[in-house]
Amino acid sequence: MREKLGLLVCLWFLLYGSCLGRFVVEKNSLKVTSPGSLKDVYECAIGNFGVPQYGGTMVGTVLYPKANQKACKSFEDVEISFKTKPGGMPIFVLADRGDCYFTLKAWNAQNAGAAAILVADDRVEPLITMDTPEEENAQADYLQNITIPSALISKALGDNIKKELSKGEMVNINLDWREALPHPDERVEYEFWTNSNDECGPKCESQIEFVKNFKGAAQILEQKGYTQFTPHYITWYCPDAFILSKQCKSQCINHGRYCAPDPEQDFSKGYDGKDVVVQNLRQACFYKIANESGKPWLWWDYVTDFAIRCPMKEKKYTKDCADQVIHSLGVDVKKIDKCIGDTEADTDNPVLKAEQESQIGKGSRGDVTILPTLVINNRQYRGKLDKGAVLKAICSGFEETTEPAICLTEDIETNECRDNNGGCWHDKAANITACRDTFRGKVCECPIVQGVKFVGDGYTHCEASGVLRCEINNGGCWKGTQDGRTYSACIDDHTKGCKCPPGFKGDGVKNCEDIDECKDKLACQCSECKCKNTWGGYECGCSGNLLYMHEHDTCISKDVNTKFSGGFVWAIILGLAVSGVAGYALYKYRIRRYMDSEIRAIMAQYMPLDNQGEVPHHIPQGNV
Repeated sequence: MREKLGLLVCLWFLLYGSCLGRFVVEKNSLKVTSPGSLKDVYECAIGNFGVPQYGGTMVGTVLYPKANQKACKSFEDVEISFKTKPGGMPIFVLADRGDCYFTLKAWNAQNAGAAAILVADDRVEPLITMDTPEEENAQADYLQNITIPSALISKALGDNIKKELSKGEMVNINLDWREALPHPDERVEYEFWTNSNDECGPKCESQIEFVKNFKGAAQILEQKGYTQFTPHYITWYCPDAFILSKQCKSQCINHGRYCAPDPEQDFSKGYDGKDVVVQNLRQACFYKIANESGKPWLWWDYVTDFAIRCPMKEKKYTKDCADQVIHSLGVDVKKIDKCIGDTEADTDNPVLKAEQESQIGKGSRGDVTILPTLVINNRQYRGKLDKGAVLKAICSGFEETTEPAICLTEDIETNECRDNNGGCWHDKAANITACRDTFRGKVCECPIVQGVKFVGDGYTHCEASGVLRCEINNGGCWKGTQDGRTYSACIDDHTKGCKCPPGFKGDGVKNCEDIDECKDKLACQCSECKCKNTWGGYECGCSGNLLYMHEHDTCISKDVNTKFSGGFVWAIILGLAVSGVAGYALYKYRIRRYMDSEIRAIMAQYMPLDNQGEVPHHIPQGNV
């Protein structure tokens, strides 16, 4: 009875995660380029294994093997190889659905040399997601080694491709993942739906390994503001009919509100599902507290260190071990405990309630039902959980030309500007190119070099613009040096254009030729003048004992010039001397007159002066 009840509870978890959810099949485009009868763009479903080329494309030719058409056996057994010959196109293997796991088909195709595998559906239905098998039902040693992309195509398309191949037609296909993920702006938002459980077999092991490997890149992207990362955890609720059962009590917290399957699928040993829920909650709370302190990237350190220091196998999957890790990272344990709250209380937990609500799909993103799941720009990532593959997918989420430098490393993408500058404009002399490498491919865009902006179409022409343009490769203008003289067709106070300097003629860009002023009789035109052409100019002279006057373009006698010059100088000196003496005399005269008038005015106040009349004396008569 106990086993049946346990199965019922587990079945409820599965039904809740699938029947009530809205699972979205992630797709990419498949373009048939030949033959003409199939030429069109089709949809195909991205497999949840291998390495889809997010942000890129892949061109190949389709082969449908005459034997082992379901690809359930090694192609070596039927002596078939899909390895590309020199000069040949990559091979896309077309295999029929059925008889074995999708992953095994891809593994066999990869080992035979195929670049990708297309699985044709065997029934008329909407496209589905090809997923990895349950580990207990399959030998999963090869799952993490599948590196080729895979796609499920409709039965109708598969039948049409087979038909054309049977006629001897070559079917060429372009698999395109450039629009598989949205790329609206310069920041990528992504979620990682994970689990603290480390006893679920190869899937859990690969998940822990991914976190360890991806931690460095994730923290760089987060610290520099390129991404916004949020971890999430899936939980289920226990149906009311089973809340009081031992199974629900061992797998749930908060009275059946938040549950997780038993780690070992054995209720009688090891850790219980509720232990997983509590540790998931602790990780979610750690992120919440770290994010509030402005350091959300510490989550990667905590999850990595917890997996190493507190594994289930060593019986260290406990609060004490988790608290030690939290303390070592400098985060307040009390704040974490407060966030976790009372797991035995018959109330909602705000953090886990928000997680359950986030699990429901919104917009283009469906419900999250697979663990682990990566959601990038609100679209679920499909493919191998591998550092390189995931980083490539995240990089495809940036708006073109805004991706960080980590996305342009050789490990992530091929530099398309390396060969022939991507077909863009290139100035070999200055080693300047208009080719700009981006994650999605190259763009031809005139560059900005040392503050100087180049303008043009980027393909055939780019020209330096601005007042500093002559500092960069002379503004793209002609420049020449000869006989110790340097001339340039770049004009500093002009923002664009080239003009040959005086004394030269030409287009100013490729060449400027010296003008022979003497031959063209543009200078030294007097009868006694002699003209000598120089690079960029000319020199004029005179025959005999004559001196050339440049201002008047004439020749005069050196002797006459000397006499005339000497007399003229003495006349100037004499004139200046006379002017000086006369000026001094006038100055002295005016000063003297001024002083005399002042003295006379003062003395007039005390005594009669010579020029004043006699003043008569009046004697009073009373004194006679």
